[in-house]
Amino acid sequence: MLMSLPTTQTAIASPARRSPLVSLSAPVHPPGPGEIVVLVQWTASTPLDLHRADGGLGITAYPSLLGDGGAAGEIVAVGPGGDLKGLTVGERVMVFAFRGPKEANHQEYMTIPAFLVSRIPSGLTYPEAATIPVNLVTVFHSVTKDLELELPWPVPGGGWAPKHARTPILIWGASSSVGVFALQVLRHWGYENLLAVSSSRHHVYLESVGATACFDYTQPGVEDKILEHVRMVPSSVGKGSMIPYILDCIGSVKGTLGPLTKIARRGTRVAVMLPVIVRDATDEDEPVYEGDVSKVLPGQWADGVTLHGVRTHFYLENEFFKEKLMSEIVPALVEQGVVKPNKYRVVEGATVLERAQKALDLLRQRAVSGERLVWKIPDA
Repeated sequence: MLMSLPTTQTAIASPARRSPLVSLSAPVHPPGPGEIVVLVQWTASTPLDLHRADGGLGITAYPSLLGDGGAAGEIVAVGPGGDLKGLTVGERVMVFAFRGPKEANHQEYMTIPAFLVSRIPSGLTYPEAATIPVNLVTVFHSVTKDLELELPWPVPGGGWAPKHARTPILIWGASSSVGVFALQVLRHWGYENLLAVSSSRHHVYLESVGATACFDYTQPGVEDKILEHVRMVPSSVGKGSMIPYILDCIGSVKGTLGPLTKIARRGTRVAVMLPVIVRDATDEDEPVYEGDVSKVLPGQWADGVTLHGVRTHFYLENEFFKEKLMSEIVPALVEQGVVKPNKYRVVEGATVLERAQKALDLLRQRAVSGERLVWKIPDA
């Protein structure tokens, strides 16, 4: 059904690298076959917003519309035919869209294919829903593609357990949105040896969502403590300090990859969120990023360690995930209570531009830990 839509809308954009954000008028795109239009109510800011605004990551021309971090709202129009996944006008949905201006999250209307959409289960609010899609999809992609661990859907019954149920899996940055979802997903699929690294103030919560042991990255010698724990606790890889699987949810040369060079051994697979942060932005200096993880800390990794850069936007190459992940798997896990929404902080402001700028400033100041930033799109 194609309802009457406005021709233009308010959108948030970066006018130039490291410049204050602006609001501008952008076109509203009518839906084609298999597409829907969402009236966005709430959106989430992510580090990718900061990488784009301060570092120009992936931007080829300015002004550039922002928003790749998930959003939630109401379907106001559907396309003429195509696979709409049974979606209809009036349904509440959460989305993971990232492929150009008509899919930008920080605007009033998004026009997107139905396979990037999940129905919001009853009882879930728009702010909660906005925290879910991008990082939950990232977990499925990184775990199956980059770590090559199994997450069959539906989860097999009859006492099934994954091959590596007792194998140590280290999640560095476990209090991040990706880390929290990784713990919940891996626990649900039967992985029982999940080692979480975060600030100690998050440990109780991380244990409640699946961590079997927690380590404080701020403590000197944390790498040795992790290896000693692995030596002492029986696992499927036998005695020794081998951790075959590492998920780096931050991707920082100094903060995460440096310590991980002291932990990874021959045969370890390390999946790293991209881009790798070589240098954070400061008032004086632009950020520096690296998109090829093999170029990071050369000569410091043990022989036989394999590094994999996580590129979530390529998850659509997996045809099963393309058709099932957002439309079926994500809403089912949320509705069943397997996955809980991230903790979040509401960013307030008199206008959508003020809210967007405040969220970006909080990311730049690295003032966010263990929560997602969410904010309303409508000013009314």
